Amino acid sequence: MNALVPDVVDEAPPKDKLKVTYAADLSVKEGNELTPLQVKDEPQVSWDTPEGEEEQLYTLLMVDPDAPSRKEPKFREILHWAVVNIPGNQLSKGQTLAEYIGSGPPEGTGLHRYIFLLYRQSQRIEETLHIDKRTREGRFNFSARTFAGKHGLGKPIAGCFYEAQYDDYVPIRNKDFAG
Repeated sequence: MNALVPDVVDEAPPKDKLKVTYAADLSVKEGNELTPLQVKDEPQVSWDTPEGEEEQLYTLLMVDPDAPSRKEPKFREILHWAVVNIPGNQLSKGQTLAEYIGSGPPEGTGLHRYIFLLYRQSQRIEETLHIDKRTREGRFNFSARTFAGKHGLGKPIAGCFYEAQYDDYVPIRNKDFAG
């Protein structure tokens, strides 16, 4: 999975169980390249929930391990999205810890990987963190591995990723950040 092991996870999660689709039916598929403009808005995310487990809780994370660049990832990972306590596959009913922000790789840093990870929770996560979509604070040096360990999530049950690099939309996106 494009060196996601060991950069983000210890073991590659199943890749065909998580469906991530942006506007205009753009799907995230095995490291395909999408532009920051194409991924500016929150995608539709779905997965199959086993029959009888409609109330099972899940966690969805989206991270960029390549910040500020893949060669020099001193901010690994940047948290782009975090939703916990998702009942079944009803993402909108989960608790958002970090609101979605699209890709914004700095100019000249090449392709960045954007990874979606889905975890099955063994219990409800009690967390008061909330990062607004205009806030950078709390997003740098995040670790999906550490977060999963802290909350007893184990390994991800599904995952997928795309790659993106700087385009003319990035400065427009960055104007929205307060800090």
